[in-house]
Amino acid sequence: MSFSERLKEDFSTMTLVLIPVAIAINVVIGQIVSLLKLPVYLDSIGTVLVGVLAGPWAGALTGTLSNIVWGLTIDPNAFPWFPVAFFIGLTAGICARYGLFKTWWKVVITGIIIAFVAAIISAFINVWLYGGITASGSSFLTAYLLASGRGVIESVLATNFIFEPIDKVATSLLAWFIIKGLSVRYISRFPRAENV
Repeated sequence: MSFSERLKEDFSTMTLVLIPVAIAINVVIGQIVSLLKLPVYLDSIGTVLVGVLAGPWAGALTGTLSNIVWGLTIDPNAFPWFPVAFFIGLTAGICARYGLFKTWWKVVITGIIIAFVAAIISAFINVWLYGGITASGSSFLTAYLLASGRGVIESVLATNFIFEPIDKVATSLLAWFIIKGLSVRYISRFPRAENV
């Protein structure tokens, strides 16, 4: 099957119905976490869900659209992070394709892989746009590290490598629990049902 045929299959009617639901999950949970200033994000549960059930490109689109919609409608600070969301969806879909979404411990591995990708990409955005300090709860650690004399890139990366694994493992496990709660018949209607 060619790439374009697979892409067309991945963006089935079921996928097109799931994407807006996943965007709503991302925005609502992400906004709640942001308002509470928690040191995690949990704004990618829907993105991971779509990446697993519909493939990496559908996941990437979901992540991108989530941050764009969120940034344009509720919180402008969410908008610049769309490249991170793109790669979260892409990575989740690729990991699922290789069987890393079939058992809980493989889902933990997926979360760690996603965290590594997100930590690197978000560090560049954080430093370039915000000078290392954002509105998230994890910036308290970054500020502490900066105050202790560490450089901005070192401080942001250290913070990211502490908090991203916690967030992305929790995000991946929550998406996995949602999928496990769905019926086999319902899951079979998605293009990448074999991933779970």
